[in-house]
Amino acid sequence: MDEAIRKADVLIEALAWIRRFRGKHVVIKLGGSALEEHDAVRSFLTDVIFLQSVGLRPILVHGGGKDIDKAMATAGITPRKVQGRRYTDEATLEIVAQVLAGDICGGLVAEIRRQGGNAIGLSYRTQNCLIGKKLELPSSDGPVDLGFVGEVIDIDRGFLEDVCAAGIIPVIPSVALDASGQMLNVNADTAAAAIARILKSEKLLFVSDVPGIFLDRHNPATLQSHLTAVRCRELIRDGIIDAGMVPKVDAALDALAAGVGKVHVVDGRRPHSVLLEIYSDIGVGTEIVL
Repeated sequence: MDEAIRKADVLIEALAWIRRFRGKHVVIKLGGSALEEHDAVRSFLTDVIFLQSVGLRPILVHGGGKDIDKAMATAGITPRKVQGRRYTDEATLEIVAQVLAGDICGGLVAEIRRQGGNAIGLSYRTQNCLIGKKLELPSSDGPVDLGFVGEVIDIDRGFLEDVCAAGIIPVIPSVALDASGQMLNVNADTAAAAIARILKSEKLLFVSDVPGIFLDRHNPATLQSHLTAVRCRELIRDGIIDAGMVPKVDAALDALAAGVGKVHVVDGRRPHSVLLEIYSDIGVGTEIVL
């Protein structure tokens, strides 16, 4: 009986949040090593189905850098990085498109359906909703060409909203099309942030193998449960937020400035981290607000 009461208390705690977020969009980016742990992915997708079942409108965006590296190695292609970004020639783009829009997206949609949810993959193969343009990085010697690498400048908003309103979970790989129909490899973090920004979603979640933002990554006790945009900029300036976390946080701050309610960084390997972050009073990762 005590265990049953405890479960009821958890549901009551979640009730206020369920009411508050009903009908709201939440954009969730799945990436990192969490994508490689099948049990963790299944548990994560159960959480996403729960969100949709209680009235939220989740939009799932994914990358797949490690799977792309493996496929390139099999094809005998050596990855090339320019200023930390993957240079994408025609051969690399073909692999990126197959791995993201084919293998990973198809697997995520199949698992959601296996668990009784309703999902659809949205990409150049089905119905594209990411509109991009070619990305060039600035440098002292002029723009740096990255090949077929782009950034998301718009989305097919009406179609995406209709899919969510119909009770279907859209699964979107980080491949965009430009105005001419050319495929572009885009960063999944910035793609998710662009969708959240344009929709002015209630939440943007980055789900990977990182529990959140630490003041000292070697000391778990320094995990920050709550950060403001101002504090994030200070931590970037001081080098505490560094490496791959910088573009993620930069994308988060752009989304917040455009009207997204909150941004969260959570560890997808932890069971039900998404539900705990959204529907509990304390949360388990780092939330970032203006």
